[in-house]
Amino acid sequence: MALKRNLSKIVFGSNRPWRPLAAAAGPNSAVDSKAASHSTGGQASLRDMHPAYFSLVMATGIVSIAAHLTGSLGISATLFYINITAYVVLWTLLLARIRLHWQAVRADFTSHARGVGFFTMVAGTCVLGSQFVLIAQRPAPAKALWVLGVVLCVLLIYGIFTVLTVLPVKPTLDKGLNGAWLIAVVAAQSVSILGVQLAGGFQSPERVLFFCLCLWLAAGMLYVWTISLIFYRYTFFVMTPVDLAPPYWINMGAVAISTLAGSQLILQSDSSPVLGDMLPFLRGVTLAFWATATWWIPMLLTLGFWRHVYCRFPFKYDPLYWGAVFPLGMYTVCTHRLAAALETPFLAVIPKYTFYVAFAAWALVFMGLLRMLLRTALAWGGTPGGAAPQTPTTQSEST
Repeated sequence: MALKRNLSKIVFGSNRPWRPLAAAAGPNSAVDSKAASHSTGGQASLRDMHPAYFSLVMATGIVSIAAHLTGSLGISATLFYINITAYVVLWTLLLARIRLHWQAVRADFTSHARGVGFFTMVAGTCVLGSQFVLIAQRPAPAKALWVLGVVLCVLLIYGIFTVLTVLPVKPTLDKGLNGAWLIAVVAAQSVSILGVQLAGGFQSPERVLFFCLCLWLAAGMLYVWTISLIFYRYTFFVMTPVDLAPPYWINMGAVAISTLAGSQLILQSDSSPVLGDMLPFLRGVTLAFWATATWWIPMLLTLGFWRHVYCRFPFKYDPLYWGAVFPLGMYTVCTHRLAAALETPFLAVIPKYTFYVAFAAWALVFMGLLRMLLRTALAWGGTPGGAAPQTPTTQSEST
């Protein structure tokens, strides 16, 4: 018993697990979240920063790559520099949050609803690395980002899933599971994609390609396991407009990035005997991934119509909306690469139109971010002593 108490104290910081922020069960949870936001200065905002905020980098990066592939080079370059800035700022904020609000970070890490948001760090890192390869044509920083992505991917996948497995108190499936769980798939596939792009620059490219192939296969299986639970949650539990949060678009985004990873492997099959031998399998599974991603689009649009039009759920900026932008950009990129991998030029028509949808979604959410930052700055400036303004509980505080 003493050993058990000591282990719990090391992992959770006390004799019982930390109660995740904004995951409190009870009628006063929203009040607690509001009260927490009334502390001085920007400390409350930093403390409550959502761990999935690196989805901003994911979304901006993939829309930039989509612009590059479809010939909108000016937009691509602009988004590339915005993404570098966003990446540096988010790492600065994350490190400051770890330093100043370690208890809040630990609470997020042990939360079924918010902990998986840390996987956006991996995907954001590798998507930015792909930008350095394709847009800047600078493989050196891309290699550094890939190594960082591999390390983060290993630490987070085994760290988060181990902690969530051994938690003594767990939420029910309908409370703890959401589309954000599939960001683990996105993270692993982003590492595979960047590795394939950089393989030619290593002394043993075949080993790198084999590693990326194994990662693609493992992430594909992780998608199958997770989407089965999500689909079960969809059909056998009550879904409210609040439950149908933007990360559910990752249902499509995770399988779209799996399509891109498979397409990259197909295009590199001449560089590896293993990939060459598996070429029919690679083509079949990759096409199955793309077909699944395509199937999800009408379903998600219909559910979005139900949420925002039929139920009149208001549109309001939330960092989780970046999780809806990313799949739109990824579908554009994966379809473009799939057309090349399968030598099906008729598919290449699709990205020419879906890019504008993805870019419009990015611009809309980015304007929401700028508006939120402006309103927050003005509110702080008008509050005596620079105290943080009173703000309502947002969707991201409970997801």
